[in-house]
Amino acid sequence: MTDTPTLPQGPDDSEPRFRAVLTPHRSLGPKGFVIFMAAISTVSFGTGLMFFLMGAWPIIGFMGLDVLLVYVAFRLNFRALRVYETVALDDEALTVTRVAPDGKEQSWRFNPYWVRVRVDERVGLSSELSLASHGKRLVFGAFLTDPEREDFADALKAALREGCAPAV
Repeated sequence: MTDTPTLPQGPDDSEPRFRAVLTPHRSLGPKGFVIFMAAISTVSFGTGLMFFLMGAWPIIGFMGLDVLLVYVAFRLNFRALRVYETVALDDEALTVTRVAPDGKEQSWRFNPYWVRVRVDERVGLSSELSLASHGKRLVFGAFLTDPEREDFADALKAALREGCAPAV
């Protein structure tokens, strides 16, 4: 999770008071993926060669198929990790934008004075982070861990309180 609140620069500034980009955790980077695939390929080739030398030559094809299936599974997983959500708060609105792995964007706007941030604990399941306003509810940040949801909700609530405080 990347959380970067910004301070207002002036009355004409179009920068949001609070902006965060929520991304899924990616424990295996591109370099690690190459190393992992090299290790899998080496083990698979060595095992296949051993079976070939024992006379069971068709096993080589199955060992290659295993490597291919692991590669495809990881590539599909990496594609799914391209999803991210941005949350931006300015004087006019709280905007949540979700970008799907295929690049399609979907946005929701809330009045910052009426929106409520909620983290609902669910028995036996992960918590649920949501925004609610005027009978409508948006669940977001599904890929965050429970502590990350709590931290983000606290930061967003603080930004909303700061922005909704009456000017003196």
